[in-house]
Amino acid sequence: MSSSALTSSAWSSGLTSPRKGSGFNRQVKASKTTADGLHTPVSLLAIPTSSSHTSSANISPLDPEEFRRQGHMIIDFLADYYRDVEKYPVLSQVEPGYLQKRLPKSTPHNPEPIETILQDVQEHIVPGLTHWQSPNFFAYFQCTSSIATFLGDMLSTGFNVVGFNWIASPAATELETIVMDWLGEILDLPKSFLFSGNGGGVIQGTTCEAVLCTLVAARDQMLSQIGRENLVKLVVYASDQTHSAFQKAAQIAGIHPMNFRAIKTSKLTSYALSPDSLRAQICKDVEAGLVPLFLCSNVGTTPMATIDPLESLCAVAKDYGMWVHVDAAYAGSACICPEFRHFIDGVEGANSFSLNPHKWFLTSLDCCCLWVKDSSALIKSLSTNPEFLRNKASDSKQVVDYKDWQITLSQRFRSLKLWFVLRSYGTVANLRSFMRNHVKMANLFKGLVAMDKRFEIVVPTNFAMVCFRILPSAISETVYKNGKLDIVSEEHANEANHKLLESINMSGCVFMTHVMVEGVYVIRFAVGATPVEERHVITAWKVVQEHANIILST
Repeated sequence: MSSSALTSSAWSSGLTSPRKGSGFNRQVKASKTTADGLHTPVSLLAIPTSSSHTSSANISPLDPEEFRRQGHMIIDFLADYYRDVEKYPVLSQVEPGYLQKRLPKSTPHNPEPIETILQDVQEHIVPGLTHWQSPNFFAYFQCTSSIATFLGDMLSTGFNVVGFNWIASPAATELETIVMDWLGEILDLPKSFLFSGNGGGVIQGTTCEAVLCTLVAARDQMLSQIGRENLVKLVVYASDQTHSAFQKAAQIAGIHPMNFRAIKTSKLTSYALSPDSLRAQICKDVEAGLVPLFLCSNVGTTPMATIDPLESLCAVAKDYGMWVHVDAAYAGSACICPEFRHFIDGVEGANSFSLNPHKWFLTSLDCCCLWVKDSSALIKSLSTNPEFLRNKASDSKQVVDYKDWQITLSQRFRSLKLWFVLRSYGTVANLRSFMRNHVKMANLFKGLVAMDKRFEIVVPTNFAMVCFRILPSAISETVYKNGKLDIVSEEHANEANHKLLESINMSGCVFMTHVMVEGVYVIRFAVGATPVEERHVITAWKVVQEHANIILST
């Protein structure tokens, strides 16, 4: 099958079965070609025929009955979207600026009915989505979702409380402290990280925020000992596999760019940070009169799901009085499974630990759980106490005020969705099996790759991600058969793998991303979408092979 044929088949699939919605009539067409040439499945939404429909200009913005009516429509819309999501091209194939051509140039002067707005969502917004909830999405790390998290988030939005301190909404604060201890206990974190011990946890938006908060706390703690004029001497450390969020945090925290150490890793250590390399770099910096401040260690890096040796790295950092943060954004969730818990052995030597339930824990974005051993370090760096926020509960020091644990003052009621997930699915019954199934499917894909001698697994497979590529020898064989005896370099192999990935993604059938490993272009296959099944993994491999056949035949 040619790449154009594959693309065509992706577009021709779509919403095909007529259905009735709630409060409006819906007719579903297979596809529609728009003025800007975009071919997309659409759902035609008609204004309700019911005479009970009232203009939105005449009702309260929070009218209970209108909220009920429109809310049912949105639920129906999303239920149909989830049902049909795998029929859409996974990667959005619009051109930059497409939406400007489709929407009005200015804000509407008069109210429009929800039916018209939903019509525009289907026709204009959905084509511009890359479908992260598709079972054919194998790129980046997924943002998992579930009924429980959706309902919890809906409640959070409905209550719309601003939990900056305890008195602003006691339930929001107290549920967060309870849920953070629950999850910490499931992970078997040391009690020193829990409220039931001497530490505690907070739900941040993302890892970027969590790392910045802990880095600022570490910075101020160190500067209180050596003087604020020595900020320019502080040095931070991580492996070259660490997420760029750490470098951004260092920039914001005022760490001199020349004092950011991304220590090189290699295949010899499976791209994990070597304790010997860390110590050697620290020794050089100390000899130069610099001050080691902070180490960001990883459990499941973004490029290849690499796992750093926490225990030995913490031992090195301890010798120099450094703050150690463990970034387990992706893989930390899997550590609720006993067979993966050993990957965070040694966490007791760290100062802080974070993971993102929105990556692999059936919890929607945004939800980053951060635990610290010494909450006072965060509070000293991040607290402000204006008069208008003064109250008896806060002054008593008997409550948690989350405004002092984060960058922002305001805080959403994020703990509701995590509470819903933990209660609705249960640790043993569903959450563990959910992640184990993804690991099993990743191993299935790994086995399929291994059976095709044209490909190789580039790095050891950790958790649910497989890193692979076309071998240079497969390209050499093609070149030889075509009568050319050129030696195929890594550069040629990189080009072939780059073309392969682009071709696959443009087909719309599946979506994957890549990473460069010591100059080698590697394709990442990350299993993690909520609805993914083995059939999707098998189909994805067939798509890879079909496109590889085309690339290698030319």
